[in-house]
Parts: sequence; structure tokens; C-alpha cells
Amino acid sequence: MKRKKRINKDKPRRGIYILPNIFTSLNIFCGFYAIIASIDGKYVTSAIAIIIAVVFDILDGKIARATNTTSKFGVEYDSLADLVSFGLAPGVMMYLWALKPMGRIGWLAAFLFMVCGALRLARFNARVDMVSSNYFTGLPIPAGAGMAASTVLFYNKFGIAGTSNCILPLIMLYILSFLMVSTIKYDCFKQHELFRKMNFNVLVTVILILIFIAAQPSIALFLLGVAYLISGPFKTIRLMRHSKQEKAEIHEIDKQISNSL
Repeated sequence: MKRKKRINKDKPRRGIYILPNIFTSLNIFCGFYAIIASIDGKYVTSAIAIIIAVVFDILDGKIARATNTTSKFGVEYDSLADLVSFGLAPGVMMYLWALKPMGRIGWLAAFLFMVCGALRLARFNARVDMVSSNYFTGLPIPAGAGMAASTVLFYNKFGIAGTSNCILPLIMLYILSFLMVSTIKYDCFKQHELFRKMNFNVLVTVILILIFIAAQPSIALFLLGVAYLISGPFKTIRLMRHSKQEKAEIHEIDKQISNSL
């Protein structure tokens, strides 16, 4: 009996980490609430709930890495939460807010956004150990959802109804869907050196951006979202040029070595 007790004591216990999964649960709660708010016609509330869900999504990853509590369960749970909060909730919100008058074309655009977000999450999970941690391949689904939410807030800021101009939200959803499943590189801001080596001018810029967000959150979030969307293609072009330059240098070195022989 004592031997059995010792064996059971030494056997590792299976379980889940509470703290990061609480934040993931708050993420999915905000996504579900955003859907309910959209159904009730409270589109600004829905957009705010999606943005709060983005904050919780960032925090659960940061906490899991900082406390060394990452797990396979947490990764899968986070992906399911992201699909609800950043795939389904923005799709429902955009359809009811602006695309409903367009009928089938409208709900197909919302569906395309959701399914491209699901494909983006599936690709990320399948290749998480094979890609660089310095950038994302394709637009992250929280960024796509945040862009959709900030668009609703931007329109509301200037008193523009979503149904008054359906074309622009429709085009935006198609662009976001394409960027999520593309191979365009986006910064993930996970490098520790990015924050450790921050100089004074960068610090002042960050403070000014935070003040801008506090003063005009609707405009600031929309402009930051647009800037992040545009940054991806530029980063991809820069990486391609750098790769070509490295290949040219390696080829030149190989040529010099072969000539010397």
C-alpha cells in the first residue's frame, strides 16, 4: 500500500493553468456580449466590447509567457475564444451595422471574414513551431477585428450611419479577409529589445500617442489600425529586399572562393 501511495504521489498531475485562462474566458465573454449588443442594435457597445476582448487576448498571452504557464490546452482555448471574439462577433456586427441592406452579398462578406479568420488561426496553430517569432505571417485576427470595431467607432464619431454607405465597409471586409490569409509579414512586437532599448524620442512619441488615444479614441484607434495594415506590405517588401541582398552577397563570396581555387 505504501508503494502504491508513493507511485501516485510521484505521478504528475494533469490540470490547466487558471490565471491565463481566466483572461481568455474574459476575452470570449466580451466577444459573446458584442454579438448580443449587435443583435440589440448597440453597435458602438459591440465595437467597444471587441476592443476590450483584444486587450484581454494580449494580456492572456503576456501573462502565460511571463509566468511560464503556457500549455496546449491554453493555446487551443485561446484559438476558440479568438474565433468567437474576432471572427464571429465582428462578422455579425458588420453585417447588422452596414451590410444587411445588401442582402446575400452582405452576409457572404461577413462570412468570408469569419472563415478567413478561422483559416488564419488554424495556419498559425499548425506552424507555430516553424515560423519566426519576430513577425506574423498574415494579418492577425485580433487586428482585423480591431480594425472593424474602430471603423464603427470612427463612423459614429462623425455621425455617419453604416447603412448610408455600404460599399466602404464591404470593401474593407474583403481587404481584411485577404490580408489574414496572405503571406504578408506583420510585426508582432514580442522582441524584448524593443522595449529595453527604447530611447528618449521613442518614449516621447509613445506618450504622445497615448495622449492622442485618450483625447480622441475613435479617431486614434482607426488611424493606428490603418497604419498597422499598411505596415505589413512595406515590411514584406523590406524583408524580400534584405533576403535578395543576402543571397547576392553569399553568391559573390562563393564566386570569389571558386576563383581563388
